[in-house]
Amino acid sequence: MTLIVHHLGVSQSERIPFLCEELNIPYDLKLYKRAPNLAPAEYKALHPQGTAPVIQHGQVTLAESGACMEYISHKFADGKLFIKPSDPSYADFIYWWHWANGTFQPTVSRVMMYGMVGLSTDHWIIALGNDRLKTALGELNKRLANNDWLAGGEFSVADIMLMFSLTTMRYWAQYSLEGYENILRYVERVSKRQAYQKAMRKSDPEMKLVLGAEAPERFA
Repeated sequence: MTLIVHHLGVSQSERIPFLCEELNIPYDLKLYKRAPNLAPAEYKALHPQGTAPVIQHGQVTLAESGACMEYISHKFADGKLFIKPSDPSYADFIYWWHWANGTFQPTVSRVMMYGMVGLSTDHWIIALGNDRLKTALGELNKRLANNDWLAGGEFSVADIMLMFSLTTMRYWAQYSLEGYENILRYVERVSKRQAYQKAMRKSDPEMKLVLGAEAPERFA
């Protein structure tokens, strides 16, 4: 049974082709364009959640980035890119694996939503969102000062999970990485991985990659 990856353009489902390329497993990539900003009806019909990513494998249809990544790694690659409990860096891995999508991504998403509703920059909720983002970026920058990857010396699914929030997500959430030099070097390291380059060429061939300090013009 072929693994089918449904990718919505300019979205977090780019994580799944990235993972598949890292694991060197075959997959059938189906691309969907936004209509005009949200997922088209045929994408929403794939799963009750109606969001990206979605994968299919035989009778299994699965959503949620973490669930899809765990399923693929353990089903096709014996858990590769998941740090084992016996590894000394396991606790670090578990923390950053969950931090990437459980803390950082929601923080970035809130900043995105605040910007879309047109609140003034001095509104308390804008200040709160920006402060939480600054705290998260500071924590991440500190972590990457002496570690090439989130789990330490070994690249893992935590890095695949995080990359979207630091790059493509900034088409939606206008935040800068100016002054976070460790994060910028990390983004550069990830972007040079062959698997990342192959996945992005396949997933969003017309999209300019967001790899610098400043956010691009908001996606519209």
